[in-house]
Amino acid sequence: MIQLYLSASCPFCKKVLLAAGQLGLEEGKDFTTIDAAPGTPGRDVVLTVGGKGMVPFLIDGDTSMYESDDIVAYMEKIVPQS
Repeated sequence: MIQLYLSASCPFCKKVLLAAGQLGLEEGKDFTTIDAAPGTPGRDVVLTVGGKGMVPFLIDGDTSMYESDDIVAYMEKIVPQS
């Protein structure tokens, strides 16, 4: 399951969540969100895995990435086409 590390005050995080919804992805089924605001355990994961304290951050198995446009493009690729 995709893990999305986000911060409530981040407009790029909101962009990723909006895109997930438009793609028909459901939180709890297709992805989970983790609070990665400064000082949270989620931010510690972002720093450990990615090396930078930036959000949004995606982890999906061995794949991890920053940048909202890259995350949206990744989600578009994994959504089954009907």
